[in-house]
Amino acid sequence: MSKLYTEMSHEELLELSSRLNKEYRDAKGKGLALNMARGKPSPSQLDMGMDFLDVINSASDLKSAGSIDTRNYGELDGIPEAKQLMAGIMETSPENVIVCGNASLNIMYDTVSRAFTHGICGNTPWCKLDKVKFLCPAPGYDRHFAICQHFGIEMITVPMTPQGPDMDMVEKYVSGDESVKGIWCVPKYSNPQGYSYSDETVKRFAALKPAAKDFRIFWDNAYAIHHLYEEEDRQDRILEILSECEKAGNPDMVFEFCSTSKVTFAGSGIAAVASSKANLDDMRKSMTVQTIGYDKINQLRHVRYFGDINGMKEHMKKHAALLRPKFEACEKVLEEELSGTGIASWTTPNGGYFISLDVLEGCAKRVVALCKEAGVTLTGAGATFPYKNDPKDSNIRIAPSYPTPEEMAQATDLLVLCVKLAAVEKLLSK
Repeated sequence: MSKLYTEMSHEELLELSSRLNKEYRDAKGKGLALNMARGKPSPSQLDMGMDFLDVINSASDLKSAGSIDTRNYGELDGIPEAKQLMAGIMETSPENVIVCGNASLNIMYDTVSRAFTHGICGNTPWCKLDKVKFLCPAPGYDRHFAICQHFGIEMITVPMTPQGPDMDMVEKYVSGDESVKGIWCVPKYSNPQGYSYSDETVKRFAALKPAAKDFRIFWDNAYAIHHLYEEEDRQDRILEILSECEKAGNPDMVFEFCSTSKVTFAGSGIAAVASSKANLDDMRKSMTVQTIGYDKINQLRHVRYFGDINGMKEHMKKHAALLRPKFEACEKVLEEELSGTGIASWTTPNGGYFISLDVLEGCAKRVVALCKEAGVTLTGAGATFPYKNDPKDSNIRIAPSYPTPEEMAQATDLLVLCVKLAAVEKLLSK
């Protein structure tokens, strides 16, 4: 059992500092060049799906259901089979789905942009309002926050819990402030903590009573089928939000997003949005001007490759087999080196792409800088908070997917060394 750093004497801290600095100098001499900054699929994950490219060739029948020629114009909101496939990911009905291009982030951006220029379902365009605010559960996804900054949306930080966002705070803001127009959610295996929303949290979301008629929940279900374990008791489940909203009398309150970016090829997947008929009809008005239609051949390729959602889930087991050892390698080092020190805590998710590490308050930036100097690149400290401002300077997002398990263990060895070194520096400064 390690001794709590906060209980060490000044002399013990000085002795530890000397030892850690020597270890750090040795580590810098190894010439590491490892990157844990973004949740990119590894080359082995991408190689695993190369036969995806063989599904369609010049001799293929490129007709979709109902003799739709996928080579031609038309089918603005996606071919029927692709709607069925993406509905399977989101556990909803195909009629609730529009299939778009390769990235759900693109749909999210367009949805916000459309709200600014044309309003949502006949409501005042956001560009004509004095103030637009979004609730931002944090730690959260930096690209959500970047969209808000791009459009000048004021972000309000909402603390995350293992059950989801602080719903008392969410309910207070949503019901009491008409300028609050949305909230970002990653409801399953959240980025970066890997938390999944409890049934109570989802039901409270569905039962919200917004002051703004055009308030929308931006439900980014990016990791809906991204389990790390095959055992049922280690796979998180969440309630289906669209049906919950309908039951609560709020059928139009949600835009749900998903994609196959971490299922097939990261840059060549298909993305979809699910929502009510009123919301989708409203979106189609702009889409008819914006595009003649998205890549239907790629949609057909996905359908032919997987068949249905069950085929996709089987494929995801292969991803899990590659990702699981990397997560476990990281978690093993964190447990062995930091457990009992009192200077760090971390999540052990059942799925998704990230581990969230909280270090001693005021040390995250220092840890990231020390790691970078020694050859390991991490997501910038503060990136998981609105305006990149982590008030405690403590959260670090770890992305285990890209390195090999051996590289992951090596990188985590350096990370924990830097966590210890930054903590000792902080404690000695007091």
